[in-house]
Amino acid sequence: MPAKDGEQAEPGDLELDEDRVDAAVLAVLLLTAHQQGKGEPWRVWKGVDWEATDRLHEKGYIGDPVSKAKSVVLTEAGFARRRALLRQLCGPADGGDD
Repeated sequence: MPAKDGEQAEPGDLELDEDRVDAAVLAVLLLTAHQQGKGEPWRVWKGVDWEATDRLHEKGYIGDPVSKAKSVVLTEAGFARRRALLRQLCGPADGGDD
């Protein structure tokens, strides 16, 4: 549903290119790629790379990722960047977004 006048659109309100979303997710997954042994299949963690979350915290985009919680708090700065990043990384190739 499009945002009403004066409201910020949520990520689900953007038209996203699923192939670009899949490519971005694969790239993030590949940050944790590892093999159990030579010749074994490559495996990736389903979570996000911890060093990356530490850097995002240092930049002020997320709260402290060191906790038992399975989620992190998105700061106002991180929240403010969400729409532009989604459009840039995962939006339609033709530049449209709504």
